[in-house]
Amino acid sequence: MNPLLARATLMQIEALCLTYGDRCRVGAWAESIPLLDHALQCAQLAEWAHAEPPLVAAALLHDLGHALVQAACDAAGDERPALVNPPEPERPYLALLGQAFDADVIEPVRLHDQAKRYLVSVDARYAEALSPQALERLAAQGGPMGLDERRRFEAEPHADAAIRLRLWDDLAKHPGKTTPPLAYYLDLLAELIEAPRRARRLDIGALMAV
Repeated sequence: MNPLLARATLMQIEALCLTYGDRCRVGAWAESIPLLDHALQCAQLAEWAHAEPPLVAAALLHDLGHALVQAACDAAGDERPALVNPPEPERPYLALLGQAFDADVIEPVRLHDQAKRYLVSVDARYAEALSPQALERLAAQGGPMGLDERRRFEAEPHADAAIRLRLWDDLAKHPGKTTPPLAYYLDLLAELIEAPRRARRLDIGALMAV
């Protein structure tokens, strides 16, 4: 992983949060909250659940691809509403995350919508708790998984992490809720980016000491 590119990616993530975190919103119009508030609440829930740092990062980052779409719309002069509900911008956003993070961050983000389809297919109470808007979006995403899809999903190495992220995602929609600031979680992202380089330096130091 290119360290300069990774740091540039972190700066881009911060810019997306600051520029579009309030403009883009999560949920139905009547009950929506700003995208950044949702991201911070989701990351906080992950921390409260004692999740490992990569999963906390995934919780923070899972919906920010919508800000990337909004930035592209602005650049093209497209005045579409900035509510988060259109199809997920998976490929460009996952490619962006891949410049800075490993699979333990990227894969739960990639799978978190599939996790909803999975949960609906195995837990009737989960389906009953979804709003009409969420059910409409579920239909656009392919609806409940069939048996073969469930088996493929369960075989994914990060399926459990994606399910945990999905459940936090559903709960992280409380207007005005107090959370740590964005800077707190940006520090966590920076630590994740730096950790592999620090480990390599330690390995080199150990070899030189032999």
